[in-house]
Amino acid sequence: MEENRSDLYHPLLLEYNRAPEHYEKRPEATVILEASNPLCGDKFVLYLDVENGVVVRASFYGHGCAVSKASASVLMRKIQGRPVAEIRLLLAVFLQLLCDTSAAAVAPDADFAIFLPVRQYQERLGCATLAWETLDQFFRKN
Repeated sequence: MEENRSDLYHPLLLEYNRAPEHYEKRPEATVILEASNPLCGDKFVLYLDVENGVVVRASFYGHGCAVSKASASVLMRKIQGRPVAEIRLLLAVFLQLLCDTSAAAVAPDADFAIFLPVRQYQERLGCATLAWETLDQFFRKN
């Protein structure tokens, strides 16, 4: 299936890909998570500093398609300074929004809305959710 670029690649998504926020290596971070999608080759490292149940700093570094890079950038921006409990809820909202195609999709904000077209391209779902699922799995274990 050929992708409709005007549908899948919202201008804001392309901007996040071109100039991602919080894109830096931080090997001194207290939590380092590897996120990779062997099906498409996307690979990121998530760097978090968590203090007293709050993510005080988050960044990511690596390579991937426009969808995965933009999605990781949005995630890093949204979790800065937030308590883990709040982040877990945010993760659940994003993952349900994209993965539950049986439900009507209503994005809570513009950042989430740019990923709604991914629901039409199941092969790209892993790209959009890669960083989010990696962080979700980490918080479920810890």
